[in-house]
Amino acid sequence: IYLKDYQPPVFVIEKTHLCFQLFEDKTLVRSRLVFSRNPHADVDASDELVLDGRDLHLEKLTLDGNVLDPSAYKVTEDSLVIPQVPDSFTLECETRIMPQDNTSLEGLYKSRVMFCTQCEPEGFRKITYYLDRPDVLSSFTTRIEADKTLYPVLLSNGNKIDCGELADGRHWVSWEDPFKKPSYLFALVAGNLKAVNDSFTTCSGRKVQLQIFVEDKDLDKCDFAMTSLKKAMKWDEDVYGREYDLDIFMIVAVDDFNMGAMENK
Repeated sequence: IYLKDYQPPVFVIEKTHLCFQLFEDKTLVRSRLVFSRNPHADVDASDELVLDGRDLHLEKLTLDGNVLDPSAYKVTEDSLVIPQVPDSFTLECETRIMPQDNTSLEGLYKSRVMFCTQCEPEGFRKITYYLDRPDVLSSFTTRIEADKTLYPVLLSNGNKIDCGELADGRHWVSWEDPFKKPSYLFALVAGNLKAVNDSFTTCSGRKVQLQIFVEDKDLDKCDFAMTSLKKAMKWDEDVYGREYDLDIFMIVAVDDFNMGAMENK
């Protein structure tokens, strides 16, 4: 991929709404994407929509409330193509993925007893069909449903906005990230984790909840991590005048994460 070949995306995704139903043998992903034509794209650009996708089982596709017949789109090994779409529209997609069989550790995978994601650089396309490129920024809301006993902690980007109980011992949590981000920064963690809690008061007087999630065996390491976190947040304010902008700052530190560290917010 060369910079000289760069072309702005024809479409952008204004809003991304995701719902994950986590099971032991599969995960069902429902996405609702609000698209608009990119004003910075070539005015003569095609009306064709090409989304990235890999190792996905497409169950249903809906455009502006109308279920699309398979003849209205094309699925390839690494893409979903709809030959003609309007300038603005909502696309709903239902896919089935197999995190328990995902040995690439990209996208959503199940490792031992927890679910984790790694979407950098191009892992999100293994979760759902999307414009999986760093110059497409979208605001995200994410709902996660899972067995409450096996996965009492359900995390994603942003602020927690709602939660509740479901039948058959399952529960759900919803998260909202109001600041637009590329898909490679999407994060999801589901597991039986313990949290160490604290707070940080920002330079404007806002109180931010701080949480570090670990397995039982690592609880004794969290005091140092929490102290480091608060010093780092203060340093950002003192040196750069940068005040943290969400209601909560969460860190997940687990052996199952394969990349060492990621800047998911």
